[in-house]
Amino acid sequence: MGPVSVRAALGLDALALMKDRSFATLVIGSFLLCIPLQFYYAFTNLFLNEIGVAEPATKMTLGQMSEIGFMLLMPWFLARLGVKATMLIGMAAWTVRYVLFAQGNASDLAWMLYGGILLHGICYDFFFVTGQIYVDQRADVRIRAAAQGFIAFVTLGAGMFIGAWASGRVVEAYTVAGGGHDWQTIWLIPAAAAAVVALLFLVLFRPRGGTPRLATAPSTVPTAPA
Repeated sequence: MGPVSVRAALGLDALALMKDRSFATLVIGSFLLCIPLQFYYAFTNLFLNEIGVAEPATKMTLGQMSEIGFMLLMPWFLARLGVKATMLIGMAAWTVRYVLFAQGNASDLAWMLYGGILLHGICYDFFFVTGQIYVDQRADVRIRAAAQGFIAFVTLGAGMFIGAWASGRVVEAYTVAGGGHDWQTIWLIPAAAAAVVALLFLVLFRPRGGTPRLATAPSTVPTAPA
């Protein structure tokens, strides 16, 4: 085996697939969705602590349990809904989650917070895992690893980096007197962003072929933090 080039490591051999509008839409949509995604990963624990939820880290593990459960249900949804509808449900779930966070509290509306956390299985599995499966089926076997590497670079690399910067700026901008934050406004910003990405995806994504088989596509986006 020869030396690994930077081009191969970043999956740039898969750039030819960007000529396909649906593949390009998936790549750009994954990148854009990683920006509102970072609000959840970076600030949910802080949010739950500030509003007085007891043991927030423990509560957030419900999201990981949800992820496992919905992973088991994905074959059923993919067979009946197809790639596009399944991914759109996952994208819409991000908007619903952030609206629930914006409206919930630690007392009588705590169910909204739990609902938002439990949506993690749909948010992650239905969009990112389905997207990985679609890429695995769309790419020729010779560039399949490069295509997955390219998605990883776009999401874990550029998307997460910009998402971390953008979410930090938003949270900082809505700091209130006493060191707290205007969480309702903060959560509505990624909710709107996810909705816009979903709308663009609805219009532009036109997958070819039938329902993809559930291959073991590598995970390119981290699961919910404990």
